[in-house]
Amino acid sequence: MLNTPRYGRKIRNAYKEMQKKVKSLYECPKCGKKKLRRISFAVWQCKSCGATIAGAAYQPTTEAGLSALRVIKGGGK
Repeated sequence: MLNTPRYGRKIRNAYKEMQKKVKSLYECPKCGKKKLRRISFAVWQCKSCGATIAGAAYQPTTEAGLSALRVIKGGGK
């Protein structure tokens, strides 16, 4: 989509990095296997155990979500 010089290098590189995050497989929080894949905007599904979770738009978790989880579990010290 952005493979033409019309859009500029920074935008093309940002688009490429975003697509790399979207297409890669992530670790499932339920079964622990690296089979979690994005099926639609902020919806992720594990191909192994079939678990469906809501997450961030381009990754299953965000930095803010991980830090909040650490605080909730008591490891934020």
